[in-house]
Amino acid sequence: MDTENAAAGRPGADVDPAAEGRASELGQLPEAPAVAREVFGERYDAAVRYTELLASAGVQRGLIGPREVPRLWDRHVLNCAVLAELLPAGTTLCDVGSGAGLPGIPVALARPDVSVTLLEPLLRRTTFLEEVVRELGLENVTVLRGRAEEMVGKLAVDVVTARAVAPLDRLAGWGMPLLRPHGQMLALKGDSAEQELADSRAGLTKLGAVEWTVIAVGEGTLETSTRVVQVKAGESPGGVKAATRRAKAARAGRNATVRNGERGRGGRRRSR
Repeated sequence: MDTENAAAGRPGADVDPAAEGRASELGQLPEAPAVAREVFGERYDAAVRYTELLASAGVQRGLIGPREVPRLWDRHVLNCAVLAELLPAGTTLCDVGSGAGLPGIPVALARPDVSVTLLEPLLRRTTFLEEVVRELGLENVTVLRGRAEEMVGKLAVDVVTARAVAPLDRLAGWGMPLLRPHGQMLALKGDSAEQELADSRAGLTKLGAVEWTVIAVGEGTLETSTRVVQVKAGESPGGVKAATRRAKAARAGRNATVRNGERGRGGRRRSR
């Protein structure tokens, strides 16, 4: 039996009401704060439903701790959504190690113009994410199962985000190679932001970073602002190794295109 699939359960649109009731007993989900309407605008109702799914199916499947339910809005959903302040219009974004969809789904809800890829290696999590995306009708969100290191040369975005995935130096090694030239990595890091950045500067330089800083977002909107490590890439995000892997993947893609074209014209080359 596929244990990951068994853990994932049924589609989110068919979540067992009894399961939602059991989840609610573990922690009381408060009403959405007034500021949520300001942050999510026309997608406010979808944001409310997403938070309800986190508090029910998310808890039942082990994606959210039951003690986090009372603070889902402030500490998780809104805390992530304000990351949208740093995104230019029409940005493509990859949320590495998306888990329950944080920060990717709140950002996608707050910014319908941003194309978001939720990258997650575990089946039970990608199953939950697919259910959420389908139920909320998020046309600007794609769920992709896999590890970041497997996607170099296959996926290229303007922005990489992550939250509670790994220490900054390790996270940069996974995320920076997925960036387009002059893209940026935005890592939600909380109180550890400055120290992790100080410890990672040498590694960031090797990974093609040219600028980095700690930024507070959500000031004036949230009671406690969100602290983000912003790392900007230069011409070669991810460094020399990533550039080599991207070039190799590009060559493989071109060769596959040529082979497919030859098959379409008769299946084999003519001898000269």
